[in-house]
Amino acid sequence: MRLHAVVDSVDAAVLAVAGGATVIQLRLKDAGTVARADMGRRLRNLPAILVINDDVEAALRCDADGVHLGQTDRGAERAVAEGLLLGISVAGVDEAEEAQARGARYLGAGPIWATPSKTDAAPPVGLAGLADICSVVSIPVIAIGGIDAGNAASCVEAGAAGIAVVRAARDAARVRAAVDAALELIARS
Repeated sequence: MRLHAVVDSVDAAVLAVAGGATVIQLRLKDAGTVARADMGRRLRNLPAILVINDDVEAALRCDADGVHLGQTDRGAERAVAEGLLLGISVAGVDEAEEAQARGARYLGAGPIWATPSKTDAAPPVGLAGLADICSVVSIPVIAIGGIDAGNAASCVEAGAAGIAVVRAARDAARVRAAVDAALELIARS
């Protein structure tokens, strides 16, 4: 789960997987369940974990591996009951602890830095906030928000198990190399 590519098209997903993405997270904010499930089916055969954002029903319809929910999205209990890999977005320690208690198997923490990809995001938590989140949970934390090849390693050094990219998904190979270098450095420490 080191590199999540948050995508909205088949082309972006294919590029991201070719660059080393291990998780494809389909984010179609303005689409409905049918459109999300249809796109999910088109991504299902890529060699990566498939996660659908915001829609448990769509994840089930396209046989996705998991679903990623925001703080206001419903369905965590159903996702757990159906055996889906559950990820929940968090922006602080309290949210992280609550998400883990609700059955999340990983957390999307952030935004770490300001990002134009999600204009309604919470204020950036920074590396210190990321480290705080990582310190209070026992499940993987995936950093998101303003991450690229130049700063991915610092997220891993702060405790993240991996990173998620939106804009940088098309440059996944460089981002993956930065994540791998950081993990190798930490392993040697």
